[in-house]
Amino acid sequence: MKKLLRFLGYCLLALLGFVALCGALFGYFIYSPDPELPQLSGTLSKGSIEVGGLKRTYLSYVPKGLPKGAPLVLVMHGSGEGAAEIRTGTGYGFERLADQNGFAVVYPDSYSFDWNDCSKVGDFSAKGREVDDVGFLTALVDKLIIDTGVAPGRVFATGVSAGGFMSLRLALEAPSRFRAVAAVSANVPAPENFKCKPANPGTSVMIMDGTKDPLVPFKGGEVNLLGMFYKGGNVRSARESAQYFADFNKIAGAPATMQNTVSNGNGVEHLGWHNDGKAEVEFVAIHGGGHGIPQPYWRRPRLLGPSPMEPNGPEMIWAFFARQQ
Repeated sequence: MKKLLRFLGYCLLALLGFVALCGALFGYFIYSPDPELPQLSGTLSKGSIEVGGLKRTYLSYVPKGLPKGAPLVLVMHGSGEGAAEIRTGTGYGFERLADQNGFAVVYPDSYSFDWNDCSKVGDFSAKGREVDDVGFLTALVDKLIIDTGVAPGRVFATGVSAGGFMSLRLALEAPSRFRAVAAVSANVPAPENFKCKPANPGTSVMIMDGTKDPLVPFKGGEVNLLGMFYKGGNVRSARESAQYFADFNKIAGAPATMQNTVSNGNGVEHLGWHNDGKAEVEFVAIHGGGHGIPQPYWRRPRLLGPSPMEPNGPEMIWAFFARQQ
């Protein structure tokens, strides 16, 4: 009996040790406290709209006293997340900028685990058919134009990870609705993984990627986490993705170096393709950056790679959008 009790005691200690180890690993690699909510002038509202027989949901932020004809910025979350997560994941950066610069922000929710972007690989279905996210997002824009009075010609979209991939699909298939998009931690799918049907060129595009992204390879290849989880098919490299849109928008010539800076020990490479003031393409490489948008308000989980607090990604994206108006 004593031997059995001693054995059970060892088992309990081993179990407790394992639980403690799992807790420590979770705390180190995954847990990251939310950023502090800033003082904001406007109101955050929940909304819904039915598109394609599905109820779709979103959060919207409208600064106090927003004038008619103001811009609208869609901000899309990553895989398995929702509107609340991208708000904190950007450090409420777009709402801070909305107060300062006078634009509305909307955070739409995907219906499945992923946004239905240009990749063939992923979870895009509901009720036996692929979710029409382009239809949802364009219908949402139409609704907000009526509800908030934003300008139809001043609509922009950005997103991180899966949300970034979806931004690229909007640039290709809904250029008349979105004046410019900015994709963070997202590249153009490789030809064998590409399913989009591009429409007319004309949407300006920014691609912002970290060189040490452990999920979306900066140099191209298979999208995955630790080689085992979340396989999303092959993508082009970050630079090739920017060149793809420069070619799509018929911008000839080599890109110009717009800015090369060092921020907290991390270099930021900033290239631009320009076309006589029409559509333009920007490429921002965060050297030493991981998966996610760099910003000064929130440090991402270590599992996603290095999390530089500079440059201010939302600020760079808004500056890019503001030039397109």
